[in-house]
Amino acid sequence: MREAREIVEKAKLEGRRKLLEHESMRLCELYGLPVAKYGLATSEKEAVAIAREIGFPVVLKVVSPDISHKTDVGGVVLGINSVGEVSDAYKTIVANVAARAPGSRISGILVQKMVERDIEVIVGGIRDRVFGPVVMFGLGGVFVEVLKDVSFRIAPLTELDVEEMIREIKGYKILEGYRGSQPRDIEALKNLILKLASIISDIEEIEAIDLNPVILYPRGIGALIIDARTILGE
Repeated sequence: MREAREIVEKAKLEGRRKLLEHESMRLCELYGLPVAKYGLATSEKEAVAIAREIGFPVVLKVVSPDISHKTDVGGVVLGINSVGEVSDAYKTIVANVAARAPGSRISGILVQKMVERDIEVIVGGIRDRVFGPVVMFGLGGVFVEVLKDVSFRIAPLTELDVEEMIREIKGYKILEGYRGSQPRDIEALKNLILKLASIISDIEEIEAIDLNPVILYPRGIGALIIDARTILGE
C-alpha cells in the first residue's frame, strides 16, 4: 500500500522510530480500521476549521516527536465545546509545552472528536524475534493493567483465531452482556483485530503497534479507535 509505505519511509528519513499520532491514525484508516474523526492543525485558525468540520465536543492534543507523555506537559485539553474554547485551548497547549518542555518540536495540534465512552478494549501487536508478528487483545483499564487478562496469537490470523482470542479472556462475559447490559459489537471487534494483524504482518518495519483505547459499542454500532501508537524497529 503506497501511502502506508510513504508514512513509514518519512519517519525513517527523519530519524524517528515512533510514528506521530496522526500518522498512526492514518495508517489505521488505510487498512479500513475505524478511528475517531480527527485532523492535524498547524495554526489556531486551522484548528478552529477542523473542529467545526468534525463537530463539537472535541479534544486538542499536542503532536511532537519529542513528547511521549502529553498530559505531563499540559499538552491535552478535553471537553472543548465552542470555537472560542478551541482558540483558547490551542494557545494554552502551545504555552504549556514551551514552559514545561522547552525546545520540544511541535508538529501540530491534533483536533479529535470527543466520543461517547463505553467498554474499552486494547488491541496491539509486537514483532517477536522468534515468532514474528504477534497480536494481543484484552479488555482495557484494570483488566489489562492489573489482571493481565489478555490473549495472544501469531499473525497472520484466521477468523477462527480471532474468535478464540476474544472468547478466551476472563472478561468475555462482559462483552456478551452482563446483568442486563447490552452485548457488545463482537463482529466489529473481530474485523478490527484481523485488520490490525494485517498491518503488522504487511509492514515489516513495525516493531510494535498499540490501539488503546478502542471503544466497543453495543451490537450493530461498531467500535472506534481513540489512540494509536506505532514503534518502528531500528
